[in-house]
Parts: sequence; C-alpha cells; structure tokens
Amino acid sequence: MNEPFILQNDILHLYEWEEKFPELTAAFSSRNGGTSSFPYHTNNLGLHVNDDENNVIKNRELTGEKLGWHLSTWTAAEQIHEDQIVKVSSPLAGSGARSYEDTIKRTDALYTSETNILLTLGFADCVPVYFLSKEKGLVGIAHAGWKGTVKNIAGKMVRLWQEMENIHPGTIHVAIGPSISHCCYEVDDHVINSLEETLPDWKPYEKIEEGRYRLQLKEANYRLLIEEGVPPDHIYVSSYCTSCSEDLFFSHRRDQGKTGRMMAIIGRNK
Repeated sequence: MNEPFILQNDILHLYEWEEKFPELTAAFSSRNGGTSSFPYHTNNLGLHVNDDENNVIKNRELTGEKLGWHLSTWTAAEQIHEDQIVKVSSPLAGSGARSYEDTIKRTDALYTSETNILLTLGFADCVPVYFLSKEKGLVGIAHAGWKGTVKNIAGKMVRLWQEMENIHPGTIHVAIGPSISHCCYEVDDHVINSLEETLPDWKPYEKIEEGRYRLQLKEANYRLLIEEGVPPDHIYVSSYCTSCSEDLFFSHRRDQGKTGRMMAIIGRNK
C-alpha cells in the first residue's frame, strides 16, 4: 500500500479520506511552518512542553488557517497514557484549544458525531489512530503509546462504536499515522511482557539481545484492530518514522524529551 499521508503546505493529509469526503479534514501536522524557537522549532503545537505559550497559540492559529478550522473548534485531551475515550459534543468544543489546563481530563481518545468540532491530540513518537464511519458520520482519534497499546485503546474505540453507536466493526475505516518505528524504538522486558498479555499470539518485535527488543507499535495496533473485526483492507498504515524523519517531525526519544508536539487532527466541517 502506498503512503496514505501526503505532505501539502507543511501538513500531512490523509489524502484518500479527504478526497472522498470533502467535508472531512484528517491530517497530521509537521514540525515546519511555525514561529517557535529551538528546540521547539518551528511548528510546535503542544502547550505542555515549556515552549512560549504565545508561540504555540500562534502556531495553532496558523495551522488552523491552513486547514480552514478556527481555533475555537479545536478540542484536545489531557493525554495520560490511559484508555479513557470521550464522545465530544458542542459544549466541549474548544476545550484545550488555548490552554492545556482546559483539556478534557484523563482522556486519551476522542470521537464525535457532530460537525464543526475538530478533534486534536498531540504526538512526538506515539501512534495516532484515526477512525471513520462513513455511514454514521462519526470520526475519532486515539493516542496509543506502548501503554495505550497494551490497554488496547484502539480496539476499545471499535467496541465502543459497536456497543454505543450501533456501528459494525466491518464498516469502520482506520488509519495508523506517523509514529516511531521499530528501527528506532528499543524497549525492555517489562514492555514486551505487558504487550504479550494483550497480544499473546502475535509478536510485533525483534529481539536484539537478552532484555532488549525493537518494537513495532504500528503493527501491534494493526493486529489489535483486526482482532476487533476491522477488515485489513480498511486499515491504512503510514510508513513514516517520527524518529528517522528529523526534517518533518519532533521525536521525544530522538530529542531526549526536550522537543515539541505534532497534532493528529480529524473533523467534519459543514
């Protein structure tokens, strides 16, 4: 499968989804095109990484202008590497747009059935997972680091849509966005043992030596989605590695924790 995220004007767009559904915005920001200084240069969209808040808000406004979404529609979660999912309605629109303290608390995934709400989550290596129900008009986004993957936050979104929204897993479309790949992601026994409890029959990692492994989080989430009933041909997987592509992405691991954040973005706009 070809790379599903296409770079246009410093933003990677989920091109096929956006082409088929003109009201849909599904994208992943790059590190370029903003106003922040080193080490957040230039388009840091994270309000919680000690960058100048005014620069971050300016970066968000610039990104919003490129996408055609005013900052008042941006809706963000606190992101604490857990598995809580919140359905967003209009009273929550704008939460976390200008202040990290105003984010939707203790939440790592969002979805909505309403238009004019832009769901946003911050990333700097973890896996962004995008969800779309064409029939019901639902969109969603999940933050799946290794802890979220162990808790199967992506599979939980599929089950929630099935149980609460009456959406069959076989009709759900999913995209796994740019994130750190196994080439750059070394983990220890604790991570692998935790993951094997979630995926006992699948090993999305390569053993380097005793106690050291290269982990492919994208593959783990892909497998978990299939186990929940999402058809393989409904799942797009980005080939971008956030750690390798320093010209495009911030990377928490590569930059040793002092870095900015990209945004995964999805919403339907009338």
